[in-house]
Amino acid sequence: MPNRFAQFFYNQFKKNEAKIHELTYLFWECTQRCNLQCRHCGSDCTSHSKVQDMPFDDFLKAILPLKNVYNPDSITIAITGGEPLLHRDLFRGGKILREHGFHWGIVSNGYMYTPDVHDELLAAGMESLTISLDGFEDTHNWLRANDKSFKNAVKALSLITSTKGLTYDVVTCVNHKNIRELSDLKEFLLSKNVKAWRLFTIAPIGRAANNSDMLLSGEELTYLMDFIALSRTDPRINVQFSCEAYTGKYEGKVRDSGFFCRAGINIASILIDGSISACPNINRHFVQGNIYQDDFLEVWNSRFDVMRNRKWTKTGICSHCKDYKNCSGGAMHLWDEKKDSPLVCVQHEMRMAQ
Repeated sequence: MPNRFAQFFYNQFKKNEAKIHELTYLFWECTQRCNLQCRHCGSDCTSHSKVQDMPFDDFLKAILPLKNVYNPDSITIAITGGEPLLHRDLFRGGKILREHGFHWGIVSNGYMYTPDVHDELLAAGMESLTISLDGFEDTHNWLRANDKSFKNAVKALSLITSTKGLTYDVVTCVNHKNIRELSDLKEFLLSKNVKAWRLFTIAPIGRAANNSDMLLSGEELTYLMDFIALSRTDPRINVQFSCEAYTGKYEGKVRDSGFFCRAGINIASILIDGSISACPNINRHFVQGNIYQDDFLEVWNSRFDVMRNRKWTKTGICSHCKDYKNCSGGAMHLWDEKKDSPLVCVQHEMRMAQ
């Protein structure tokens, strides 16, 4: 079990952060178009989205008032999608964001990430990048539903890891097909000079809701936690579990910090249709406003109580859970408002497997 006193003070810290709710990370869902059709996609993106890409100038107009309250240097903008490299204004927009003092980066599948694209992104002021690699060639291409995806992602890694001053990480969606490859995949990433690796599990939302057979069992989740905990003793690479779940006895062993869902507390998003929310994968039921009708800064300051005070989540399987005070219902993107319970609870699944 984690140290109880340390956990108590950490819980107090989280409550204080919710009261202050300083914005530090902002997602921009610039497009829902994507060049891949990944089996686990939480957004269910396709190459021909029904929703038009958001014009960069609309996004910029919404966020510029942040400069009246925040030092833009304290806010990182993560441009995501879909595949953000498909947005025609990405390079111009990135340059303008940097001119206004905002840090920015992208979340990409790496398929279109060529040397020319890399150079243009750096010239536009990109400072951070997340690239997906979901196993070796067969397993990665299976998940991404494209037989060229692995090779292109690996080429992107070579460009990224050879660039000084660029903050990056590789993310891997752990599923039935790749979980036993993790040890070998770690060595492969090391051979490519990767220094930061983040692992996450499939959430049954979007397209993944129709592929629930990919969800890990309790035994597999325990295996994953043990693998991460052991890997974190290796100084060559920083391996972390994502922020998606409280992990019980593994807290303090699988991440740099304890579980803390910062959605609506330090993290906001502007979605493709202008909706104002927290992480992009959170159910649209929790949208707090829209930039085309509301002032983004006013929404951030005066709304989001549903995420800053989560006592309402003490229901369903959470109602009698002994870990609730440490978890508060888990990650917001896993909450199902129809069932009044999380779609998946990592700690519950591991406990049931014991």
